[in-house]
Amino acid sequence: MTGKYPQKPIRPFPSVAESEVILVRSSPYAARRATFIMLNPLIIQGGMGVAVSGWRLARAVSVTGQLGVVSGTLLAVVQSRVLQQGDPGGHLRRAFDHFPIPAIAERVWKTYYVPGGLPPGAPFKLSPMPNLPASTAFTELTVIANFAEVFLAKQGHDGLVGINLLEKVQLPNLPSLYGAMLAGVDYVLMGAGIPRTIPGALDALSRGEVAELKIDVEGDKPDVQTFLRFDPSALFGAPAPAAKRPQFLAIITSATLAITLARKSTGKVNGFVVEGAVAGGHNAPPRGILQLSGEGEPIYGPRDLPELPKIRDLGLPFWLAGSYSSAERVAEAVSLGAAGVQIGTAFAFCDESGILPELKRRVRELIRSGKARVFTDPLASPTGFPFKVARLAETLSEAATYAARTRICDLGYLRNLFRRADGSLGYRCAAEPDPDFLRKGGEASELFGRKCLCNGLATTVGVGQTRDGLAELPILTAGDELPNLARFFRSDRDGYSAADIVRALLGTSVAQPA
Repeated sequence: MTGKYPQKPIRPFPSVAESEVILVRSSPYAARRATFIMLNPLIIQGGMGVAVSGWRLARAVSVTGQLGVVSGTLLAVVQSRVLQQGDPGGHLRRAFDHFPIPAIAERVWKTYYVPGGLPPGAPFKLSPMPNLPASTAFTELTVIANFAEVFLAKQGHDGLVGINLLEKVQLPNLPSLYGAMLAGVDYVLMGAGIPRTIPGALDALSRGEVAELKIDVEGDKPDVQTFLRFDPSALFGAPAPAAKRPQFLAIITSATLAITLARKSTGKVNGFVVEGAVAGGHNAPPRGILQLSGEGEPIYGPRDLPELPKIRDLGLPFWLAGSYSSAERVAEAVSLGAAGVQIGTAFAFCDESGILPELKRRVRELIRSGKARVFTDPLASPTGFPFKVARLAETLSEAATYAARTRICDLGYLRNLFRRADGSLGYRCAAEPDPDFLRKGGEASELFGRKCLCNGLATTVGVGQTRDGLAELPILTAGDELPNLARFFRSDRDGYSAADIVRALLGTSVAQPA
């Protein structure tokens, strides 16, 4: 297998649609916004779930002149299983041929590729778990998986592409970032935590230097720090080449966090996505003592609303996220000083998203009939963050279905690290088998209601595991806006495209992917 790193120049900024100019002129912050509009997209497509925001969706959005974003979560798992499905369409083959270290591409290909794909019902070969220190096999698979996803998203156009990662899922982040940077990623977006050290890591990786991240370890004393170290030159077996440093956008929920990141990060923060509690996926917990509604959902109050004037005064561009998928809401965001909006749920159920077509069809039927519902589950995620779940029969959103599942933790991305009595590192997940979690020192109270998001989300996009003839069931996440998506449905066919969403928000003609 041969190939070399593509040197195609990247167009730095998207063209400005006429509707964007109108929005800027209508804003009381037009002068400051005018400096942002030529530097930033008006619409950011959310980086959702596990491969929901795959390369096809990101590419479809980027072609319209907006920012398409791939989800970097569990990409090593997803792509190792796509290879075991026979690499339908030959897309990963094309990306692997452009990876700048052919020996790594060859090793990963030989390890996972199954010509013609596994037979129906056959279990997938497991990929390595994220551990500290990381195994060579895990590092190489993670780097090339993120490279391939971004490479494919950037093919055939000169638009912008970003990658979304979770700060809470720490161990894969450095190899994920480096793989994306080798493919020329333009933006990195990160939330679910305080990503204060990510900007400095991006600086180091762009120079081909060693990057380090402090890792959270339960039980560590205040004077003990544990670090994840990643050396690009170890991959190349020689000094690593320089790579473009992507723009870094932190996903936040408060002005306090924005101020902290702007002033105390290890490198430059280029902007913020300000996410409300109505957005899909993981939500920040409410401030103060957790209170639940009669339905069992966290109650958010005035203290949870971001103080936009303080964020605006930082002088950095920011985008508003959470139920902003209408032209009126886009205009409202810009009038508040935002550079634009991030849209997630609407894109999650468009034609190009990675959700299995049958699941997408069933959710669309619920939307059409007015029966679509989303539950903010305070317990589902092993991370401890509230997690929004779309209600759908025969998925893990149903209590009986969840209860019937045999607990197992064989992917391991949401495990927490802890310090054993002998000083060694251990790993535990509140969604693993109860005896294992308790044996490792976990509290029994943490087990109730926890769902295996790793396996459930992988199933949602068609790479779910089968064990002893039993298939893992999916779990879907969506924002509170899910019931209102019928406005995007086209009259001439079932569903809608990413371009339809952009057209509805901007009122302009947009390009379609080739």
